Amino acid sequence: MYRRNLLRGGTALAFLAALPRRLYAATLGYPRLLDGPMIGATTPGSFRVWSRASGAFGVAVEYATQRDFSDARTTASAAATQENDLCTTVEVTGLKPDTDYFYRVKTDGIDDRHQPLPYRTRTAPDRPRPIRIAFGSCARVQLYPEQPVFEAIAAMEPDLFLWLGDNIYADSDSETAYSTLYSRQRNVAALVPFLRSVPQLAVWDDHDFGYNNSDRHNGVKDMTRRLFDRWWANPAAGLPDTPGIFFRHSFGPIDIFMLDGRYYRDAPSDPDSPTKTMLGVGQKAWLKRELKASKAVFKILASGTGWSLAEKDGDSWASYLHERNEILDFIRDERIGGCFGISGDVHQGEVNCVPWSDKGGYDFYDLVSSGLAQYLAPKFVDQHPEVRLRQPFVRSANFGLLEFSFDPEPRVALSVRDVIGASGSGKPVVLRAADLVNGRQSWRAVIDPDELERRERVARGGSYYGGE
Repeated sequence: MYRRNLLRGGTALAFLAALPRRLYAATLGYPRLLDGPMIGATTPGSFRVWSRASGAFGVAVEYATQRDFSDARTTASAAATQENDLCTTVEVTGLKPDTDYFYRVKTDGIDDRHQPLPYRTRTAPDRPRPIRIAFGSCARVQLYPEQPVFEAIAAMEPDLFLWLGDNIYADSDSETAYSTLYSRQRNVAALVPFLRSVPQLAVWDDHDFGYNNSDRHNGVKDMTRRLFDRWWANPAAGLPDTPGIFFRHSFGPIDIFMLDGRYYRDAPSDPDSPTKTMLGVGQKAWLKRELKASKAVFKILASGTGWSLAEKDGDSWASYLHERNEILDFIRDERIGGCFGISGDVHQGEVNCVPWSDKGGYDFYDLVSSGLAQYLAPKFVDQHPEVRLRQPFVRSANFGLLEFSFDPEPRVALSVRDVIGASGSGKPVVLRAADLVNGRQSWRAVIDPDELERRERVARGGSYYGGE
């Protein structure tokens, strides 16, 4: 009896060994993805695919231009290791610009049995065409596990999505807390299909960097930086001699400068002075160098916290005015056109402007979106940016939308969108590239008449929301 069972066992092993690799691997525990896939940085010739595997397997991406994969190719495998919490980023290269590609992820050489259908994404354009970029901040999955705003964002069919920080609310010095919350956020039902098709880029803010209002003194910032790099598929992170998560990314005729406003930040409570910094010496020198080198029509300066004076005594650029003004002066003095800002953090949507045309430059706009899934806070009642273009939006979760067009002239429409995609900021603020050059004042042409009246009432000594 024992001998017969042994022979049967040997026959079974021989049979398994003869099976195709796809079936043989599947009998040993179903290699698959625990999280993802998510599309990261794209270029005209490449896209990145982030995922987290169920074990220490090789992870590869099979891709094709045909839905039936008749022209399929497969990348080399990247190793999912325990040291990297089984996360990998695979770069697919040698592609055509502005082209749809179907793809699927192979773990240990086999298809994921729980994700049998391929996904589709698109490479970046290599020439001007209409482009939509959506962005947002503040997604607290602990309180908002459903997050329907991502269905509205997906319906807008953006070419790119930018996360501007507080992408999770870890508020911890535990690696487990960050990893657990990253995983929970990646599996929000409304977000999952969006991640699989639309490129995602990210920077952090205080709650995914450390604790509330964290600055350079955060004792676990090297750990949180390592985890941030692990869970996002950005094109770069800092410089060899300047650690951080900042990078520049080109998308068609647009350059995006994703800034790290935490790793080098002095405490907001420190007195403002020419030496007080949010970016740090190395990152600021990089930003100036990259801005000067950029030939893009539009240049987006993406910050986790607002550029205007709105949150004057808070955790924003309003507490680092010497450094902010130094950057705006540099843009003016070097005649760098096409710059504007986007930001988050404040739990409301805003469209503000810093009127640098008064100082010989051009008006610097700041479109603010917060939160994607977070309590809203009507702080605007007692806040006064330099120029408020639209009444702040606090009625629902929201996201920012940038709609670029280049025919007959380059322009961009800035708007805050609500949880169903409707405009929450009234008429979009439309900027021409020709407005973003030295000597041009543009804010008076785009400000809402009610906001202009309120501004002028304050100038006469009255109340912003009250009478004379």
